[in-house]
This record gives sequence, structure tokens and C-alpha cells, in this order.
Amino acid sequence: MTAGSRNRTRLVGLGLSALFVVLAGKAGYLALSPERSVSRHYSDGAENRLRADIVDRNGEQLATTVTVYSLVANPKQIWDPHEIASALSTVLPDIDVADLTEKMSDTSREFVWVKRSLTPRQREAVFKLGLEGLRFEEELSRIYPRGTLAGHVLGWTNIDGVGAGGVEYSMEDRLAKGGEPLRLTIDNGVQSAVEAELVSSAAADGFEGAAVILLEARTGEVRALASWPPFDPNRASETPMKDPSRLNRATGAVYELGSVFKPLTVAAALEAGAIGPSDVFNVRDPIELRGYSISDLHPIGATADVTRIITESSNIGTVHINEKLGPRRQQAFLELAGLLERAPVELAGSAAPILPERFDDLTAATASYGHGIAVSPMAFASAFASFANGGERVAPTLIFDETRKPEPVRVMSALTAEIVNTMMRKAVLDGTGRNAEVAGYRVAGKTGTAEKPVPGGYDDGRNISSFAAVFPYDSPQYALIVTLDDPKAGEGGSVASQNAAPTAGRIIERVAPLLGLAPRFEDVRPAGDRYRATPDERTSL
Repeated sequence: MTAGSRNRTRLVGLGLSALFVVLAGKAGYLALSPERSVSRHYSDGAENRLRADIVDRNGEQLATTVTVYSLVANPKQIWDPHEIASALSTVLPDIDVADLTEKMSDTSREFVWVKRSLTPRQREAVFKLGLEGLRFEEELSRIYPRGTLAGHVLGWTNIDGVGAGGVEYSMEDRLAKGGEPLRLTIDNGVQSAVEAELVSSAAADGFEGAAVILLEARTGEVRALASWPPFDPNRASETPMKDPSRLNRATGAVYELGSVFKPLTVAAALEAGAIGPSDVFNVRDPIELRGYSISDLHPIGATADVTRIITESSNIGTVHINEKLGPRRQQAFLELAGLLERAPVELAGSAAPILPERFDDLTAATASYGHGIAVSPMAFASAFASFANGGERVAPTLIFDETRKPEPVRVMSALTAEIVNTMMRKAVLDGTGRNAEVAGYRVAGKTGTAEKPVPGGYDDGRNISSFAAVFPYDSPQYALIVTLDDPKAGEGGSVASQNAAPTAGRIIERVAPLLGLAPRFEDVRPAGDRYRATPDERTSL
């Protein structure tokens, strides 16, 4: 071979080598370039499976889907898995180097997840490392632009975009099909106001947990549902399963709610004809039942009529009323009210009630004032809303549907509902619920302070405080329940009249204008004498 031929051969070889270097560099660049448009790992019809958005009743966005990038490795293209894993850990510190090294050492595989849903900054940092055998995969990820707002309602999706909690889970089939946004009944403005007041109450009352539900009584539509501690669905993967923020206390927890049950007991007795509104009962002497004594924490005198029993929250008077009703009719009424089963709302994990094994004289007596029977706030709110709907109960719903025709269940007559509302209005004006009164919006409601059950009895140092209300009293449209789990004794004490009632009042004051309710300031006080106010009763055996 001549010198010229050898030179030409060298030149060709150098040229081919340079070409391979350029092609390899280009391939590496394309593999990691943030700008490239890559094919999805799950590409079959991915664009047709875009998960539907979730919006509030006014169309404001609550959940949507965005494109994100995930980092994957091809073990067949990696020379030193440990070196790659160690380098990645410098920019992705949560990576388990040993575990990733083991996965990338398996050269029988061509696909290994390294990290899903990288942030733009993480993606750029990985790209700058210039490591072989890595590439970015384009994926779809669920985000919740309003953070914790309605977090317990929305729920979350898992890493593969499948619903794992809240309506994301319960409405999985509807959402996975894509299409039009799923429209909820909640109102972002109302929901935001409720959550803000719950945060404020948490700071003042130091409770362990809480739930608030606002229902439109005629339709059963949930206008707001909040549970505390708040939950951020954007951080679901980082939140331990046992974290208290994961529990939706509005639907997934049950409580002995105490004296908020008393209006239902009175309604049942009135509806059955067992008592009349003006009947008078002996409330001086404690009631002895099978070794237990039922009394009032604050004596209210020798006798009291039904209105005063509600206004001043007398356990003794309520048990006497329930004796006239009887356990069989009491149980039948609670069944009509939906309190013997879980609330039929569109959320998985709606909790079943804890009921007495049988309604005998003792369990019927304690259930009449909200002890010995534990229900979810949602189930109770649905039952209580019948006072704001002419005596009819409508199943609660979180899904907005203009074609939906509610099928109400008649719990009591409209007249009975009106009579009990009048009694509850007096309880707010003159009794235990007076801290819930809101000028112009005419609240009717009832406090409830129940000691928390413990093995062998009740803990008199820990309470469940609640306030249940309907408003406006003279033309009721909405029902509200506020439940606080173990509030600490603050300025006014740990009873509902000093924490749940004022929290409910502040919520109504904020949300009523948002609901389109105009204030009225003329006196609509129910007829009859005013009764003196007393602190809330603590119900216990």
C-alpha cells in the first residue's frame, strides 16, 4: 500500500470516528434534552385518556392534569450502575443508592423507573450530569392548584394517575374517561370561608380535630365540607397513611354528638303524639336507671315545658320526653332520619354508625340526648337538615347535577319541624346557643357537649363539642354542623356554647352573603316569654 493510500485510509477512519462521536453525542443529547418531545411509556391512546378536571359548582378549577417528566434508566446501556446511582443522588437526595444500583445492574431489563414526576429544576439538574443510559419519559400528573382547599373532598390519585381517595376514587370511572369536567356542589368561596374559620377556631380552641358541613336542605347539595387537620392532595405521596390529616372527619369518623340529638327526640315525640309543645315535666330529680344516674349539670328548677328543656338543654327533661315516646318509636324515627346507617354520599369510607345492641330503657334514655349512639357528622347533618326542609330528608350529594330529582324521605310533618325550629330559635336567642346568633340571619340551633367514651365509661376531661343549626329561622334553607374533637378549655371553657357555637356563628356570618341571603334586622323573635340563659349542659351518665 502506498503512502497516499495509507493516508486516505487514515482520513476515512478518522472521519468515521468523528461521525460516530457526533452521532453518540447527539443521541445522548436527545435522550436527556429538556426540549425534546419523547414518546410516552404508556403511549397507547394516552392523549385519549386525559383525566377529566374537577371544578366547583361555578366552574372554578379544583383538580387538573399536567404533563410532567419522569426519569428512567436502561440497564443495558449502563457501564457502572453504582456510579450512575451515586451521581444521581447528588441532585435527587431521596434516591436509595443501593436499591437503584441493584435495579440498574439487572441487564435483562431495558426499563427501570428512577424517579417519577420530576420538578423542572430536578430535570435540569439531571440533564447537566450527562450520564449514560438515562432518559426522560413524558407522563400525565394530577395537580390541585388550590392546595388544601377541599382536600378531603377531592382526595388524590396514585403515581399512575388512578384515584386513591375522595371523589378521585369514588368517581374513578367518570374521571378516567376524560371529557367534560366533573362539577361538584361545593362553592370555592364558601368552602374557603369555612376552612378559614376552622383554622381560626383551631388556634383559639386547640382541638384535636374538627368537621364542618354546610348543606342546602332542599336539594341535599353539600355547599362546603371541611375536616381538620387540613389535607393537601398535592403531597399525598409524602403524607404517611397514619397521619391525622388523611382522615375525613366529616364522613369517615363517628362521634357521640351529645345534646344536638335533643331536637330530634322532641320532634319524634311530637310527631308520634306522645307529647304536646306545652307539656310540663319534672326536671328537679335525677333519673335512676339500673344503677346509673341521669342528671343536669346546672339545675333549672322544679318543672319545665318542652321549649325550656331544649333552650336550657335539660337531660332529665329529654329523658322524660323519650319515656313518653318509647324505644320502639324512637328507633323507628332514627331510622327514618337515616341515623341507623352510613350517609349515602359520594365518598368511599362513609362511616357506619355505632349503635346500641338493643334499644332498652337505658340505651334509649342515653341515646335521646346523644350518648351511646355514634354517627358521622354527615349522617347527622342530613338528618338535621329535615328541620330546614319542611320535615323531609334528602340524601346528601357532592356531585352537581341539574337533572337530579331528589327523592325526599318524610321524617316529620312540616308543622313539627316548625315547632322545633321555634324552640331552637329560642335556644339561640336566650339559651345555650346564644353565641351562635348572627345579626340579620336568624339562626336556630342546638349545642351539644358530650364526654368522650373510654373503656369502662367516659372521660370527663375530654369532650366532643358540636353545634347544629338551620338558617334563616323564618325561611330555612341551609343546615350546618360544626363538630370539634377534644377542644381545650379556653377563655370560656371546653363546652360547645363557648367554642362550637361561636365558630358556627362566624361561619354563618361569612357564608350567608356568599349564598345570596340578604340580612333582615326586624325582630322575628318567637312568641312567648324569654328564658334565662345557662351554660351548655355536659351530657354524661
